[in-house]
Amino acid sequence: MDTPREIYEVKDHKLAVLIDADNISYQYVKPMMDEIARYGVPTIKRIYGDWTKQNMNGWKTVLLDYAIQPIQQFGYTYGKNSTDTALIIDAMDILYTYSVDGFCLVSSDSDFTRLAMRLREAGKQVIGIGEQKTPNAFIAACNRFLFLEILNYDEDDPAYGTAVRGIRSSDTPAIDTPPTENLVLNAIARQQKAASRPAAPAIRHLDDDIVKLIHSFTSTLADDSGWAFLGDLGNMLLKTAPSFDPRNYGYSKLSNLIRDVKGIEVDERPTANQNVKHIYIRLLPQR
Repeated sequence: MDTPREIYEVKDHKLAVLIDADNISYQYVKPMMDEIARYGVPTIKRIYGDWTKQNMNGWKTVLLDYAIQPIQQFGYTYGKNSTDTALIIDAMDILYTYSVDGFCLVSSDSDFTRLAMRLREAGKQVIGIGEQKTPNAFIAACNRFLFLEILNYDEDDPAYGTAVRGIRSSDTPAIDTPPTENLVLNAIARQQKAASRPAAPAIRHLDDDIVKLIHSFTSTLADDSGWAFLGDLGNMLLKTAPSFDPRNYGYSKLSNLIRDVKGIEVDERPTANQNVKHIYIRLLPQR
């Protein structure tokens, strides 16, 4: 059974969650809020849109369940998205008025690219959440970017699970994806919550570019004996590709993905805690 790579100090980070209702469906709200809770405590939760419009009715049914504050924004001019402007103004107000450790920007709109960059310049962690259609510019501007498609799946679907590669029935599906620099996970408390939720079916193919990146970073991180710590590899992947997530490729955790990468050897090393193993990897000699 795979275990967390190390035990982290318990520390809940305060997060501001800002949602673009014009751009995100209410059907994502539960898996999205569950995912956000892995990174900290959402102390500010606001959603922006024109609530006089009929297309907002779906969101109205779930706002109270998740204590999300709706912010009314009328469309003053046809063709102009005033919702984006309201969200950006609020984000800057929160930055200078409230004490938060990071921001969750929920949108698939490239208009928030500069906002994400500005928040990072101020030393805040930025987690972007959106659909696969999100432009690369916005994704790259975030510390971490999560695709909603890997969160919003139906576990009751008879076809579910057959499309997921790299997961054995005896595994405990725990998430060991390395966190961004300061938004560390409490590996013990949150593993139990993640264990009941398997990975979603793959939305991306594990292509040659990712494999080459894994090989390159493994070589860079390797010690004199050729071994590299898996957690360090995960951190480098995130810094290079903010949207990297094993679940994008149908794996519940990074260690499962690595086991399916050709040319990589995996070594699980016991620690003083019998429930914790450190995972190391190295490149196999080329023949």
